[in-house]
Amino acid sequence: MEKITLSTKDVSMEYPGVKALNKVNFEISTGEIHAIVGANGAGKSTLMNVFAGSNPGYTGQVFLNGEPIEIRTPNFAKKHGIQIVYQEVDTALVPSLSVAENIMLNDIVMNQKSSFMNWGAVRKAAAEALKRLNVTNINVRSLVQNLTLAEKQMVLIARAIQAECNFLILDEPTAPLSDTETEELFRVVKSLRESENIAVMFISHRLHEVLQICDSYTVMRNGEIVHNAPVTPETTTKEIVEKMLGRSFEENFPKEEVKIGEKFFEVRNLSGAYGKVNNVSFYVKRGEIVGIAGLVGAGKSELCKTIFGSYKKTGGSIILDGKELKINNPAQAVKNRLALVPEERRKEGVLVQETVAFNLSAACLDKFCMMSFVQTGKVNENANRFVQDLGIKTPSIKQHVRNLSGGNQQKVAVGKWLAADCDIYIFDEPTKGVDVGAKQDIFHLINNIAREGNGVIYASCENSELLSITDRIYVMFGGEIMAELVTKDTNEDEIMNYSVGTRAEAKAGA
Repeated sequence: MEKITLSTKDVSMEYPGVKALNKVNFEISTGEIHAIVGANGAGKSTLMNVFAGSNPGYTGQVFLNGEPIEIRTPNFAKKHGIQIVYQEVDTALVPSLSVAENIMLNDIVMNQKSSFMNWGAVRKAAAEALKRLNVTNINVRSLVQNLTLAEKQMVLIARAIQAECNFLILDEPTAPLSDTETEELFRVVKSLRESENIAVMFISHRLHEVLQICDSYTVMRNGEIVHNAPVTPETTTKEIVEKMLGRSFEENFPKEEVKIGEKFFEVRNLSGAYGKVNNVSFYVKRGEIVGIAGLVGAGKSELCKTIFGSYKKTGGSIILDGKELKINNPAQAVKNRLALVPEERRKEGVLVQETVAFNLSAACLDKFCMMSFVQTGKVNENANRFVQDLGIKTPSIKQHVRNLSGGNQQKVAVGKWLAADCDIYIFDEPTKGVDVGAKQDIFHLINNIAREGNGVIYASCENSELLSITDRIYVMFGGEIMAELVTKDTNEDEIMNYSVGTRAEAKAGA
């Protein structure tokens, strides 16, 4: 098959106070799966957005088969065979439209001048796109707002491949997917490379996936390309991480010793979240980090949001320091000193259009007000303290959060709750889309929260993380608790056994 090449020469991109790309020279050809890796803020997504037409202010040159092109709009990129699937799925979908309409959205927009739309053909084409992904459990007539995160991701990938595509950019595509769904995605990606001669640019912080799926990889650091290499049987994740960070790296995060106190938070027979949480009971001691394990769809996020009042509770009770809490909405949860750092940080965890300073005070704005006036000096003082304490990389506390890297956005999401001084901190997939360096920073922050005598609930699909940071683990399946495990006495195989539906008696003592 004829190869098509996409490349850059001296491409640079600047944001206020930040040199996001610095004279980047990059090349990829069709028929190749190529990883772009780097710490948060390294420039990966910025470079991909240049290719996708979302960064029209770049300088330097982009070439398609050796011919210079100016990619200044997303439509131009799509017309030249460049498609991108973004990490934050909800920002790219129209929730009130059907699956078929979302998959075929580009075609529908292009056909808007016509007075007739063949909806049968639209649904058929959408179903064919899903079939290429081997996805048969999504009804093309369903509204996207009713889908799970994993299903929404599949809709976006189906939208990308149904169009004419030579270069497919996948930005953290497996973050919301289960192991089975990830395997199916990899099968599709390999098929696209081999049978359709598509080049896939694969951005991921899950480096084991890079070794599993990619032919080669590029490492970026501080807006520059620092390393290019093929993926060979000898390539290791530790080697890639050290290229990313520019220093040696210890892979395992050691559990920090924290004094565990008395039981002070308890959930009893909790049900809700539209039937996705069923009769759940667990407890947390002061200074304890309690893990919630389970596969995608097990009910972890729904449990977190039900405790926090985002989803309706239909039964059971939530108890803090012996007092049953009335929590029907997030405002009541905050009043009762509960905090939630949600999975979808850009949608629910931070206000991306606001500044770092405002976000770091948003959970307790009344502390910074006199009468009805916000005391800007106190807001800025609070922001400067947390920027320093949490190591948030930003040119200024006045920087808009949308311009920060994913890891730094997550630190802001955590920092706003530290300012609110809560008793229970709930973290839902806190390291999703976060690089290994920022992940260690977040682990350290969570340990410090526990050290202050607070309780932490840590929900994650990453069993290795749960084994690194928690004291006990509850495993969920189908909205129920399957097992209670003491972290130091368990392993990934045992967690996975209960994650697929095996029920066990509680193993940890009260």
